[in-house]
This record gives sequence, structure tokens and C-alpha cells, in this order.
Amino acid sequence: VQLQASGGGLVQAGGSLRLSCAVSGRTSNRYPTGWFRQAPGKERELVAAITWDSVNTYYAESVKGRFTISRDDAEFTLWLQMNTLKPEDSAAYYCATARTHTYYYSRMASYDYWGQGTLVTVSS
Repeated sequence: VQLQASGGGLVQAGGSLRLSCAVSGRTSNRYPTGWFRQAPGKERELVAAITWDSVNTYYAESVKGRFTISRDDAEFTLWLQMNTLKPEDSAAYYCATARTHTYYYSRMASYDYWGQGTLVTVSS
């Protein structure tokens, strides 16, 4: 399973970006998927996640109301719409997916396949 993230860039505070993640190498996209980020000198953290059936979502407190995760299973694509960006949102963003229909979709340990990072820089 391969994941290819894209859509990062430089944006001013208050602006928006939409990250995309293309998934390949599996016959179904209906698995827990998530977006993580890692800023320099900090640990990787879960930003947003969505269950295998897209019924439930999880958001970190720091992004609630600003970020939206979505997935198109027919297109094997995952998105992260990021609005009202803040300088503290600057980080490398990674998409990831699980190997099973795990209930624990909000736990980093549940994710087995990772894409490369796409860099988001928010200027003040």
C-alpha cells in the first residue's frame, strides 16, 4: 500500500490549504485513515482521522472547527481542508491508513501505512 500526499505550501495566517492523499495498492479504500503532522523538534501528532466507514471523525483540539477530513473511497483519495491557518499549524503533514478495520482509529499505533510528508508553512 502506497500513499502520496500533496498540497502543502506557503500561506499567510488566516489562509487555507487543501491537502490530498492518493492511496494505491489495495482493492478497497474503506479503512481508517488519518492526517498527522510533525513540526521541527516536536513529536508527530494526530490531526484528524476518519473511520473505515466514514461515519465518525476525530480532530485534535487545536484544529477543531478549522480543519475537515474527508475521503472518497471510489477515488482512493483522502483530503484535509485547512482553514483559518495559524503559524503554529506549520509542520510536515503525513497521511496514513490502517491495515485493519480497527476501532482505535484515533491512535497513532493503529496506522500501518504512511505517505511521505508534505510541508505546510504558515507565515504571520
